Amino acid sequence: MITEIVRFDLPHDKSRAEVVALFEATVARWQSNDRLIRKQYLYDGERGIGGGIYLWPSKADALAAHDTTWCEMAEQVYGSRPSFEYFETPIVVDNAAGVVLHEG
Repeated sequence: MITEIVRFDLPHDKSRAEVVALFEATVARWQSNDRLIRKQYLYDGERGIGGGIYLWPSKADALAAHDTTWCEMAEQVYGSRPSFEYFETPIVVDNAAGVVLHEG
């Protein structure tokens, strides 16, 4: 599994409620991505940073979901180009679901 961290600078004129509304507008898109295992939305109002943490089966899945078209859309919506980090994720403990995910 791969954890992908996506970060972008938020517009200074957007309130937390406005940013959360922008996030909410994307939920259905991510729910319909059958390769996505999990996503958490990130918001740091003090530093003006937004983003997401995604769990994918592979890096190829992450790259496919965040292609050039997606990056251009994100830049238009949030006002900055996103940055990406990738980490191998051999184990995930999900206490809410009561499961432990292992790679493979």
